[in-house]
Amino acid sequence: MADDADFLDMMKQIPDLLAPSLAEDWPELPTVRAEGAYLYLADGRRILDFTSGIGVTNTGHNHPRVVAAARKQMEDMVHSAVGITIHKTLLELCHGLIEVLPEGLDMFFFGNSGAEAVEGAVKLARYVTQRPGIIAFEGGFHGRSYGAASVTSVKAKYRDHYEPFVPGIYFAPYPYAYRCPFGNSPDAALEWTLYHIEKLFQHQILPHNVAAFLVEPVQGEGGYIVPPPDFLKALRQICDQHGILLIMDEVQCGFGRTGQMFAAQTFGVKPDILSVAKGIASGFPLGATIASRDLMRQWKAGSHGTTFGGNPLSCAAGVATLQVIREENLLENCRQQGKRFLDGLLALQKKYPMIGEARGLGCMLAIEMIVPGSDKEPNPQAAMQVLEQCLQKGFLAYMAGTYGQVVRFIPPLIVTAAQVDEALSILDDALAVVSRR
Repeated sequence: MADDADFLDMMKQIPDLLAPSLAEDWPELPTVRAEGAYLYLADGRRILDFTSGIGVTNTGHNHPRVVAAARKQMEDMVHSAVGITIHKTLLELCHGLIEVLPEGLDMFFFGNSGAEAVEGAVKLARYVTQRPGIIAFEGGFHGRSYGAASVTSVKAKYRDHYEPFVPGIYFAPYPYAYRCPFGNSPDAALEWTLYHIEKLFQHQILPHNVAAFLVEPVQGEGGYIVPPPDFLKALRQICDQHGILLIMDEVQCGFGRTGQMFAAQTFGVKPDILSVAKGIASGFPLGATIASRDLMRQWKAGSHGTTFGGNPLSCAAGVATLQVIREENLLENCRQQGKRFLDGLLALQKKYPMIGEARGLGCMLAIEMIVPGSDKEPNPQAAMQVLEQCLQKGFLAYMAGTYGQVVRFIPPLIVTAAQVDEALSILDDALAVVSRR
């Protein structure tokens, strides 16, 4: 307890030690331990965590099999500069991933993060096609490094004071049915997006100059927006028609989050390049740019590189993560508990007019808060108040959306029905309190 008290005292030093861009976030919980779906704080509280480190600990915090695999690897070798040395877990992870990826995605470049995985995908696309253009989507989030920030548009503040960005980037609207100017339907949203892609081709960049489309199959930071079922199929068709590569950013929605290993499988569309990270190693830093051997072999030696990518500890954790997802039947649990949670959110939407929409796939769920009686006016104040009320009652969720008007829920794939029901009960109480204000 003395150590915990010392930790709480040290928390006061955060403004003098950590850059605001790193630590000035919400809610800055002084966490001493994490296990399963729970965080344990220095002040003695236990918090039901439906953030999973922002979609990272899909197997739950500190899954014993993942920790054991990393511990064993640490005793043998901590670091490998891949290429100078090769370690066995790296190759084991490759084989494990090939078994669960869409067919034909079978060659890898490993990095440390989602931003690196996206950077690698964009570089690969430009290198192979010898074309300059990248078309991304409004509301997308792809990372904070310069290249990743250049294709990110969820919030203007992420781009403020950093211009000029990497050139050759274009944006089309994401098919966001709830806020589509053509009408509140998936078909209208898809029509709106395809219309703007055609306008890009007519007015800004010819298709033969486009290297790739970059898309989140389900938008994450943008508000857990599930696109119309035919969106990715339409995008695939456009790419095939014009020789454009399709990059899917599954950094947040991959590794079981949507109820299948990858959202590409959920929607039945195969990308040319896949960017993954977050859930790949249950909390150990790892990311990957993945493509077919035919495509990847055109990315010549020396055209990209890494020092820490494919770290032995992270790869060992990645191998164990795949085993846990398969052997503990986490995809089925994700689908079952995700449906249970979404059904509960839809019931709360009927009960509280401030919920404009409840949506999601698998264990990637959200409610969008609006001003009651308005024309869908975003209500970030209500979203934040709901989050605060939930946290006071021992339940952690997180914000999303361009205006911060979305409350997103990212439970681990090991979540139980009892934990889902507890979360819904707390959320109901929180919404009741905020509704009375």
